[in-house]
Amino acid sequence: MKLKPFLQTFGGIAVVLTLFPFVAVDYWWIRIFDYPHVQLTILTLVAFLVYFFRFDIRSWQDYAFVTIILGCFIFQLQKIYPYTPLSSYEVKENENYDQDSSISILVANVLQKNEEHEALLDEILRKDPHFIVLTETNQRWINEVSKALTNYPYKVEVPLPNTYGMAVYSKYQLINTQVKFLVDDGIPSIHGILKLPSNQKIEFHSIHPTPPMPQHNPKSTERDAEMMMVAKMAKEAKLPVFVTGDFNDVAWSQTTQLFQEVSGLLDPRIGRGFFNTFNVNSWLLRWPLDHLFVSEEFRLVEIDLGKDIHSDHFPIYAKLSFEPESSEAQKPEPPTKEELKTANEEILEAKKD
Repeated sequence: MKLKPFLQTFGGIAVVLTLFPFVAVDYWWIRIFDYPHVQLTILTLVAFLVYFFRFDIRSWQDYAFVTIILGCFIFQLQKIYPYTPLSSYEVKENENYDQDSSISILVANVLQKNEEHEALLDEILRKDPHFIVLTETNQRWINEVSKALTNYPYKVEVPLPNTYGMAVYSKYQLINTQVKFLVDDGIPSIHGILKLPSNQKIEFHSIHPTPPMPQHNPKSTERDAEMMMVAKMAKEAKLPVFVTGDFNDVAWSQTTQLFQEVSGLLDPRIGRGFFNTFNVNSWLLRWPLDHLFVSEEFRLVEIDLGKDIHSDHFPIYAKLSFEPESSEAQKPEPPTKEELKTANEEILEAKKD
């Protein structure tokens, strides 16, 4: 094969993969291309650079081709740019730290078949978070974790054998906790109110919707709908709020971006890094699937990935400072009518299915 046709094919692949997420269907084999934007950005840049080995300055087709590839690269880059240190913080650093008005959170997908319980417990001991969210917890995991976390007096446990079990453990008082099955009888979410030592009440939502994968769900409809339902809950909350869990979606996807717009919540990773939690077993194919979004009353003290707990996810840890007096400096714009309409349409689509 001659070099120029090969380079054109290589560039064409980069263009096609860039355009895939624009296809307005929610089948898994389309939505899966939301995930590897970092990899696609690198691929597109390489395609752009190597094409100059056979670039003909007299050919308008070559100018058109490299312009298209460059446009794809810019599109890819602007998707992931906010999660680089070059971008400004969305959740600003804490200014008036008060231990009684702070909360540390650890989120971990334990991988149901993983039997290395001690690795998780060691990580919890190392981080000593106030609030823990675990996903993929079956009864075995609940038994092992519950008996070890005796210093977490408040808990909500939903053991399930289908990889969608969930548990919440808290050192701080939990009030009015509820387990909801928003879109599927086998997919729980946990909701409630947490009371800080300062007596400030915080609303929380923990979710783990199904991913758009053939072995789980051939469409992203249910995942998207659950995210929009929780986004509306956060939008309507009368208290400060945080939402966390394994979203089975990346931070830069259209769905997660819409979740943020509708909920009015902020992403502490913006300006700080990707914090890729999945896949532990692949250094090449990693992306952020486990998330924490917070309302504007919170400032960030610390955010970090946890150590390997023998799951396919790294835990993610964050420490937040409650500083409502500074909230105006990072208050987001309210959602538009169009964004609310789109969220409602995604919810209705799931109900039709």
